[in-house]
Amino acid sequence: MSKPKVSVCMPLYNTEEAYLREAVSGILNQSFSDFEFLIVNDSPQNTKLDAIIGSFDDKRIKYSVNAENLGIARSRNLLLDKAEGEYIAIMDHDDISLPERLAKQVDFLDCHQDIGVVGCCYQRIPDGKIKKMPITDIDIKYSLFTRCALLHPSAMIRKSILAENQIRYNQEYTPAEDYALWCSLVPFTRFANLPDILFRYRQHSGNTSKIQRNKMKESTQNIASLYKENNKALWTAARKNIVTVYRLKLFSFLTLISAKEYHNRRTYNLLGFIPLFWRSKTSQDKPFSFLSSLPGCKISVKMRYLKK
Repeated sequence: MSKPKVSVCMPLYNTEEAYLREAVSGILNQSFSDFEFLIVNDSPQNTKLDAIIGSFDDKRIKYSVNAENLGIARSRNLLLDKAEGEYIAIMDHDDISLPERLAKQVDFLDCHQDIGVVGCCYQRIPDGKIKKMPITDIDIKYSLFTRCALLHPSAMIRKSILAENQIRYNQEYTPAEDYALWCSLVPFTRFANLPDILFRYRQHSGNTSKIQRNKMKESTQNIASLYKENNKALWTAARKNIVTVYRLKLFSFLTLISAKEYHNRRTYNLLGFIPLFWRSKTSQDKPFSFLSSLPGCKISVKMRYLKK
C-alpha cells in the first residue's frame, strides 16, 4: 500500500464537541484527498472524544489515545513519529482549514524544493479579522525576532527537514513550542507564507496561550533571546528594521506616553499619538523606567519588524 502524500497531525485535549467537529470536517472536506489524518487524544479520561471521532466514517482517520496525559509537545512528537507522509500538515483541534488549504500548500512545496515550511494568511474567529503574514523567507526570519511569524496550525512542513536535522518539539518551551520549532529550523531551510486566506483561527477563553499567559510570555522571551544568540549575523541585519515600542500605561489601559525606538533614535508621543520630540539613541536605558514605580503605572514593551 502506497504512503500518503500528506500526514495531517492533530492532538486533542478536552476539546469542545462543536469545535472538534468543525476541525475534523474541515480536513475531511479538503479538495486534496491524498492524506492520512492522525489524531491523538491527550485527555484519556475524556471518552466522549472517542465517540465524536468514531462518528466520522472515513478510513483516512487514524485515531489513538495516550495512556496518560503527555502534554502538547510530546503528543505532537508522537504524531510526527507515526506520520508516513512526505509533508506534515499541522492542525489544532478547534480551528478550521478551508477547502483549498492542503492542495495549495502541497502544490507550493512541490514547486519550491528549497522551501521546508509553508504557512498562510488567515481569518480570526469570531471577529472575522483578516490577518496578513510575512510572505518571503527573509521577512519571516526577520519577523521571528519579534513574534511567531508563521501561524503554527496553518503550516505544512517537509518531513525530511525535521528528520535529517533531528528537530522535534521541545517540551521545555511549552506552550511556545511552535515558536521554538520555527527558530530551530532557521539554519536548515527556507520559509514562506501563502498570501491566500486558507485557515480560520479560533480565539476563545480556552486557548492555551490565554490559560498559560505568563508561561507563554516567559517562554517566548527565552526563545527570542536564544534565537538572537544563535543567529547573530541575521540579527545584525534585521535590527535595522525593527522598532521597539515602550508604553507607560496608567491602570494598564491608558497610554500616558510612548516611545518608539529605532536602530539609532527614539521618538516620543504624548498619549501614544501626539508627537513630542525625538533624540539620537545614545544609551541602553529603557524609557520611563524611573516612573514605573508610581501607583497604577506600568510599562509595556513590544517589538515589531518593519518590512523594507
